[in-house]
Amino acid sequence: MTQVVLVAHAPLASALMSVAAHIYPGCASMLQALDVEPDISPDETEARLRQMIRGHESDGVLFMVDTFGATPCNVAQRLADGSRIRVVSGVNVPMLWRTLCYGDEPVEALVARAISGATQGIMHVAAPRPQNQSVAATLPRDDHDPNPRQQ
Repeated sequence: MTQVVLVAHAPLASALMSVAAHIYPGCASMLQALDVEPDISPDETEARLRQMIRGHESDGVLFMVDTFGATPCNVAQRLADGSRIRVVSGVNVPMLWRTLCYGDEPVEALVARAISGATQGIMHVAAPRPQNQSVAATLPRDDHDPNPRQQ
């Protein structure tokens, strides 16, 4: 089973892990989180990640990081080999849920599932009509009224 490791600026990785456990209570066997604190060096972060993935490399590891080019991503990239250890940036809830839903697939397939979940989960949602508006506010204004209602 592919190991999924959330790596993000604190406290995002832990928060995402909590969200994952809310929907997928049994995900603990395939999911880990590392919050990157501001006072921890990249080398120490790398050492922690190496410890977290030890023994999972043959099954595959997918690092989900918050932002491309930031410390979590840069450190995960040091460990990625492009085949069994992969990195996907821009982690969000739809990405995580889609990945966990298909957690029994190999790492290559999970990369595609993660990206699909992330991009399909981002959409413009039409704003509802403003609430608590009086009917008068929606009626046309009479410019000849000497005492117009406030709108």
